[in-house]
Amino acid sequence: MEKEDVKIVNKGQEDEMEISGYRLSRWKLALVGVGVVCTGGFLLLLLYWMPEWCVKGTCTRTSVREAEMVLLRSTDEFKRWFRAKVRIMLAPGKGPFASLDSQTNTAVANGHSPRSSDTPPEEFEKKYAEYQPVQIRHFTLHSTRYYWNDTIQNFVVFKGLEDEKVTCSSIHDDHSTGLTKDQQEYRRLFFGVNDIAVKVPSVFKLLIKEVLNPFYIFQLFSVILWSADEYYYYAAAIVFMSVISIATSLYTIKKQYVMLHDMVATHSIVRVSVCRDNNEIEEAMSTELVPGDILVIPTNGTIMPCDAVLVSGTCIVNESMLTGESVPVTKTNLPNPGKGPKGAEGDAVYSTEEHKRHTLFCGTNVIQTRFYSGELVKAVVVKTGFSTAKGQLVRSILYPKPTDFKLYRDAYLFLLCLVAVAGIGFIYSIVLSIMNEVPAKTIIIESLDIITITVPPALPAAMTAGIVYAQRRLKRIGIFCISPQRINICGQLNLICFDKTGTLTEDGLDLWGIQRVENGSFLLSEENAYKEALVKSQFVACMATCHSLTKIEGELSGDPLDLKMFEATGWILEEATEEETTLHNRIMPTVVRPPKQLLPEPMLSTEQDMELYELPSSYEIGIVRQFPFSSGLQRMSVVARLLGEKRMDAYLKGAPEVVASLCKKETVPENFSDVLEEYTKQGFRVIALAHRRLESKLTWHKVQNINRDAIEVNMEFLGMIVMQNKLKAETPSVLEDLRRASIRTVMVTGDNMLTAISVARDCGMILPQDRVIIADALPPKDGHAAQINWHYADNPTKHASTLSPRFEDIQIQLDEDGPGDEHSAMEHYHFAMSGKSFAVITEHFQDLVQKLVLRGTVFARMAPDQKTQLVEALQSVDYFVGMCGDGANDCGALKRAHSGISLSELEASVASPFTSRTPNISCVPSLMREGRAALITSFCVFKFMALYSIIQYISVTLLYSILSNLGDFQFLFIDIAIILLIVFTMSLNPAWKELVAQRPPSGLISGPLLFSVLTQILICLSFQTLAFIWVKKQPWYEVWTPSSDACNLSSTAHFSLDHNETEHDDHNIKNYENTTVFFVSAFQYLIVAIVFSKGKPFRQPSYKNWPFVLSAIILYAFLLFILFYRVDGIDWFLEIVCVPYQWRITILLIIAVNAAVCILMEVSNITAKTLAMFRQFSFQCVSKWKLLVTLWDLVRCESLM
Repeated sequence: MEKEDVKIVNKGQEDEMEISGYRLSRWKLALVGVGVVCTGGFLLLLLYWMPEWCVKGTCTRTSVREAEMVLLRSTDEFKRWFRAKVRIMLAPGKGPFASLDSQTNTAVANGHSPRSSDTPPEEFEKKYAEYQPVQIRHFTLHSTRYYWNDTIQNFVVFKGLEDEKVTCSSIHDDHSTGLTKDQQEYRRLFFGVNDIAVKVPSVFKLLIKEVLNPFYIFQLFSVILWSADEYYYYAAAIVFMSVISIATSLYTIKKQYVMLHDMVATHSIVRVSVCRDNNEIEEAMSTELVPGDILVIPTNGTIMPCDAVLVSGTCIVNESMLTGESVPVTKTNLPNPGKGPKGAEGDAVYSTEEHKRHTLFCGTNVIQTRFYSGELVKAVVVKTGFSTAKGQLVRSILYPKPTDFKLYRDAYLFLLCLVAVAGIGFIYSIVLSIMNEVPAKTIIIESLDIITITVPPALPAAMTAGIVYAQRRLKRIGIFCISPQRINICGQLNLICFDKTGTLTEDGLDLWGIQRVENGSFLLSEENAYKEALVKSQFVACMATCHSLTKIEGELSGDPLDLKMFEATGWILEEATEEETTLHNRIMPTVVRPPKQLLPEPMLSTEQDMELYELPSSYEIGIVRQFPFSSGLQRMSVVARLLGEKRMDAYLKGAPEVVASLCKKETVPENFSDVLEEYTKQGFRVIALAHRRLESKLTWHKVQNINRDAIEVNMEFLGMIVMQNKLKAETPSVLEDLRRASIRTVMVTGDNMLTAISVARDCGMILPQDRVIIADALPPKDGHAAQINWHYADNPTKHASTLSPRFEDIQIQLDEDGPGDEHSAMEHYHFAMSGKSFAVITEHFQDLVQKLVLRGTVFARMAPDQKTQLVEALQSVDYFVGMCGDGANDCGALKRAHSGISLSELEASVASPFTSRTPNISCVPSLMREGRAALITSFCVFKFMALYSIIQYISVTLLYSILSNLGDFQFLFIDIAIILLIVFTMSLNPAWKELVAQRPPSGLISGPLLFSVLTQILICLSFQTLAFIWVKKQPWYEVWTPSSDACNLSSTAHFSLDHNETEHDDHNIKNYENTTVFFVSAFQYLIVAIVFSKGKPFRQPSYKNWPFVLSAIILYAFLLFILFYRVDGIDWFLEIVCVPYQWRITILLIIAVNAAVCILMEVSNITAKTLAMFRQFSFQCVSKWKLLVTLWDLVRCESLM
């Protein structure tokens, strides 16, 4: 057997991983144990931080099948490592759906077990192991259990009934009788308890995990080192800061866990009614459910504890937790095509995605149920626990992907550079100390001390300050963030995808008019359908019946479009009560009827005739069967019957192109396409209606089991409803702001193509003079290869060109100097395509996907998963993508984008990093401005902290040369009074008031930024060294002793000469070099803080940040005060010595020149940076132009004649 095989688990999924097998090695374990002892436990920490080192260091490689430990690595760009211990379970079968035919025991699956089954899950293995011990290897990772599968020789995840690829007929025939108690227990061995367990870790566990963070371990090392060197005050200050930081972090993490636990735990464990195989109804806890159980949905509704498919009855469900849409959805029972032979056409394999209109998802709220008399509303459990839709959402929150951002990668590289610098200082310190015959203890302490100086302990806190302040400012304007690290990424966004309905346009639709059809021709358009003449027309009957509206607590509720359409008729909807339903042999239909004032009054001659006319005058239509709207089919239909009529009617509503294709050709007007195009060009939402009189042989019960394809055929075209979807007032101005800032905008919608293009023009996404080219891709058919037809949106019948695979090799040469005039012409073109075309292009023309998305502006009729694919395609061409949607069908794209902004405050916003309380897109530029401000703040703070550590490193290195150092309180004053105060106030600059075209840099490793840091380091090094050497050249200079009196040498001295003659300095802190270096370096910290504190164009100017200005002024004033006026208490505290007044003037001159040079170099660097950005922008333009040239040649040259 192959000993070193690597397998792939979750292949093709988001969490795809490579898996390798390992077996514990005793000699390696012993060796590691010795290493841990020798390193004082540091090796143990290293193995804790690096799981791959831990496994490889303690285990030997083996096959995955025989592994005791598995090592997994994600196949994404992050290449994260995980380890898991393989356990062995004894069970009577190899899988949850295995047929158990044990010789020693009657088949457990048939429900015959000699023992009581009221045992906890831990006892199941023991119970069944006695009968048929089959060893099953498994491991758990990220709340998912993986089982070894002998057939495919790999680990697999058992998710539920879908693993068996069951058909719809099989669910009705084989899985609708219920499970025995023993079957349920056996399946629970594999699927586990039905519980989405979000365990809230104890404070102690969180504390240990937080303390073992490399940063805090480094701080602990630093504190021990400083304490050994008697730097008690500074060590205590760092401990105090660390305790506050850890406490804050623990509180935040604990709070997030509790919030998530409360959100998940709400109604997640409930009592449920389960149908057993002997048709008995049994009360049980929802945690006991397994796939295959039959769940009885209570009439008063419930919160679903699992994913289940309806096999009888109808439910009205609120799915806001998953979709972000609070509109109740009607769920119907799964059709049973298995009345014919199994596997016949139409007997599809069940899928939660394909059959979501029949599936009740975990966490969703069942509001009402409708049922037959004597027949319960039943659902077959298909998924439980973390395999459910809600479980997957919770998993994505518990185990998120790391944020991939260049700033953070560069920050780690920069820290490594600082560590390298510290290494040089470490070696320098050792060599210098040995040459000066310093005691070994001092050498060790001072050499290690220089490492703690170079890597600043306050760096993480300083880096997050700008993000925290930005988060607070966003909260004030109604934008809430659950992933603060994403705020920095918002500063890099250069493309925003917008949903249309509810985002760019108003949520509701207004009825603009109706366009009826009679005898195959359009009539004149009418404003409304609320007319006596139309009350008994099929057109109005279709409007009144073809919807999914329901009454909840007496109020009509449902899809906004359905609601507007029904309200336009003026009709009344009545639903059967629970009591009425139980009194009848069959389901009571929903009834709609017009108001009495619309019905023509009968002409009556006598009072006796009243009874004869009363029945016909009561005009009511009952909705017998409903086929819900499907985004895939783009239509919905109902079967209805007029009171008193024997034959039933079918009514259909949906996308005009789809409805027309299902109608008899002679009933569809010849000018249908032209009329539709005219409406969609004006931005109207058009819904087509159709009708069909059903055959008399179709009885009530037959209709309940008929396939919708048998109903939705040979319809008669009735006409169109024209709905107006108005733009939100803020939309045009916001899009104009984004356009001025060179932020590209894209529309991703499920609406009609031409409607979407019209809205894009109205809101300014496509300028009036711009042309739109529609890419209409056709899949392979009848032996013909896939092709793309290009045509203008203004003239859809005029084709630009046809692209087939033979055109792929066309190459056009372009002058390297730039695109010239042709490029400016190209800027006025936009590509638009439908979801179907996008699917064909991604499958058959993969090399064109990146080229098309570079100029694609309108993507219509896009399914939810296609929106996610589009976001990924845009990211693949190096766009930083933002996604703004109202939460409905946008969750996948909101999660996948670099920054997702949900305009919905519902639970679905958990999937989005940002949620806006303001339901319009004005939040987008606000978020981007704050993101840019936070990003620039992060750059400023990082540069400042880097300079702070280097300046302090220079000071200490210089002083080490004379066997001196900075004093404890000097360190304390610099780190607390100067650094922390400056860092936390320089981060307070608010965002600039408008978005600008210029973009902030994305990483620290860039020419201008590195040049800025390096020049400032060289300047500070030069002036500190100059002061350090110059002080020794002074005529009054001597090696300082407690009896030294340099102040008395100056004729202009302003100081008293009180000295402590008995004072003794063991650490040689007090000397002229120390005092000089302290003053120069202290001013240098303030100089670089001001130099690096950038304002416009991304942040408000620093002079408007009054806390920063006030802090800087106070610190400057204090330093100047103690420089020129001696205060014994301060001098003693800071361990500075008295120097002549002339030298103090000299120090001030050195500082002034230092400041002037720093400012001059930074200003010149800004100019160089601007030029570099211009060159980069030009290069990007040329690169994008080259990608487009093939398509442009086809569009421009082939058919514009």
